[in-house]
Amino acid sequence: MTIKPDLSQPIPETFGTVHFVGIGGSGMSGIARLFLAAGHSVTGSDARETATTQRMRELGADVHIGHDAANLGHADTVVVTSALWPDNPELLEARRRGIPVLHRSQALAALIASHRLVSVAGAHGKTTSTGMIVTALVALGLDPSFVNGGVIQALGTSSGSGSSDLFVVEADESDGSFLLYDTSVALITNVDADHLDHYGSESAFLDAFVQFAGGARDRVVISSDDPGAVSVTRLLRERHGDQVIVTFGTDPLADVTVSDIADGPGVSASIGYGGSRYPIALRVPGRHNAINAAGAFAVLVGLGIEPGEAVRGIEGFGGTERRFELHGVERGVAVYDDYAHHPTEVAAALAAARSVVGSGRIIAIHQPHLYSRTRLMAGDFARVYEESADHTVVLDVYGAREDPEPGVTGALVQERFADQSKVDYLPDWPTAAARAAALARDGDIVITLSCGDVYRIIPQVLEALRADSEVTTP
Repeated sequence: MTIKPDLSQPIPETFGTVHFVGIGGSGMSGIARLFLAAGHSVTGSDARETATTQRMRELGADVHIGHDAANLGHADTVVVTSALWPDNPELLEARRRGIPVLHRSQALAALIASHRLVSVAGAHGKTTSTGMIVTALVALGLDPSFVNGGVIQALGTSSGSGSSDLFVVEADESDGSFLLYDTSVALITNVDADHLDHYGSESAFLDAFVQFAGGARDRVVISSDDPGAVSVTRLLRERHGDQVIVTFGTDPLADVTVSDIADGPGVSASIGYGGSRYPIALRVPGRHNAINAAGAFAVLVGLGIEPGEAVRGIEGFGGTERRFELHGVERGVAVYDDYAHHPTEVAAALAAARSVVGSGRIIAIHQPHLYSRTRLMAGDFARVYEESADHTVVLDVYGAREDPEPGVTGALVQERFADQSKVDYLPDWPTAAARAAALARDGDIVITLSCGDVYRIIPQVLEALRADSEVTTP
């Protein structure tokens, strides 16, 4: 099992040389870039060489591949994530030498001090919503600092150090660390129960969001559509009666409404606010993204931006890395990747794919993420894939921060399909890639879905499509 972060660890007055264990991750690399921008010496390590580790070297970090106690060098502070295993040699060496070990959220909280913080939380949609807000603020010349969980395509980075007092962060609820931030404006996209391996129960998960929202000093922007968010709103009004709460969604009684949603290559909608309506046309597909845009709009107007300007800024958003991201087209088959790893996210991603594919079909490659989530939600995943994809190839579980559980494999998802002709359980990646390519025909979409490393199968899928010039679709 991975470590539980000690969020009570005092923040050192000076950081000195900062070593990031897992510097290649999207969140960790984003924070490391901010430390570099602030003039700190930065070192780090990661399990494998990637474009991110190479970019960190270009920016001035000393990056090692593989984990070894010697990688710490002369580090004064060590930054880790909850995904770290307790026997990591760099973690053990830091503790042996008495070097302060901070969770990444603690390091970020130290950088945020004195800024006006916008924290974006939710089980789904927070990376996209954060990207929309940041893209708009940059386009409108407000120059925020930011850290997002994915690369914002319009900016080519997941983090940036701005000159204004605004700081926008994707706030991670998975381990409770979002409670560390001194938030001015909180955006809650939804409160769909997840990460129960950490929280233990749905009620504890809900209470964490109430605590997070209750700490927002200026306002809370929260979904009017999601049942969990509605429960949080009710509890906030009971416990924090004087707090400014702004609701958004398709509910006509919301403070910011979204209607007339028309999906296609990009989704369009009408946002209602203050008795006026504002048409919006996004470059990204999916009904869920129209709703995300309404939440971002509510945040922006709450920061004092004129509604029309807010819409214009959001329309410049071109997506984030690993969110319905096109990787290539071979033989007329488009191959996408998406970070979706919860049934609700998968349903939204497949709905977006359906709006793009037209009369074509969707071939999904599902990599289950976490043993606990697979055990608890195998039936939900099977139902969503069976309803929303034309065929699904299931890989084995990406365990991430968890130890394997006996009997928990991708077969749990495959076995829950009512129609077994619509699913394959293929833990061998070359076989899985070949099967997806053999199924696909001109006009179809192949889409990989997981927050694990399933994106690494995409070159195999593209190569199989190139090699399979005469396809007989089963």
